[in-house]
Amino acid sequence: MAESADRHDLYEASVQDVEVEIDFLDATYEKLRARKATRFREDFCGTASAACEWVRRRSGNEAIGVDLDRPTLDWGIDHRVSRLTADAQLRVKLLQEDVCTVTAPPADIIGAFNFSYNIFKSRDALRGYFENARRGLAEDGVFFLDAFGGSEAISEMKEKTKLDGFTYVWHQARYRPVTGEIRCHIHFHFPDGSKLKKAFTYDWRLWTLPEIRELLLEAGFGTVTVYWEGVDEDGEGNGVYEPDAHGEADPAWIAYIVAER
Repeated sequence: MAESADRHDLYEASVQDVEVEIDFLDATYEKLRARKATRFREDFCGTASAACEWVRRRSGNEAIGVDLDRPTLDWGIDHRVSRLTADAQLRVKLLQEDVCTVTAPPADIIGAFNFSYNIFKSRDALRGYFENARRGLAEDGVFFLDAFGGSEAISEMKEKTKLDGFTYVWHQARYRPVTGEIRCHIHFHFPDGSKLKKAFTYDWRLWTLPEIRELLLEAGFGTVTVYWEGVDEDGEGNGVYEPDAHGEADPAWIAYIVAER
């Protein structure tokens, strides 16, 4: 089963929910700007699934995806863009470029999700990316990121999640407290005993929310707000994110950061 598995399909089934992601971007932008966004740029777009979801939403929506990895972009073209209507396909443009230097038409929204900006390990490098993202926004544009943390985020551990037809394994293989560097892998295990080891590997610096907020402000953003997930009656995450100036000491949390140009 591992030999015939497609790692991109497995990844999206395990960790991505682009419908929920685009719901949040769309609703938050409209609340902040009292209008609908039309142009979305997906940085570190990979397979460009979020970009494709964006153009599905409204006939006037346009999307730009930016990523350095040609094979992944090609997979997205073959498996995601090709499934759009002919009209929607014309409203998606994928660029094999560096997010730190790319130039494109001004976007209402730029999104950098799946924690990909953690690839920048110095303050100067991350600030430089944020500066270019700001330049890529329209005058009233908004930059969205996600972040993760908590005490479990700095543990060397494996977490297994059983899904339909396979098991997703998140493996935090190494954490270095002095540098903040973290090395993570995604593995997939199958019912027949086969395994797809290190389907994806991430060599990151785990940035904290205060650091990210400070660097966004240094990059010129006017307002930076953290959106924290609420909880249901059982104390579990309810999927609703609201502005929160403090957050909670959850051992494993995911938050959104919203930076207004």
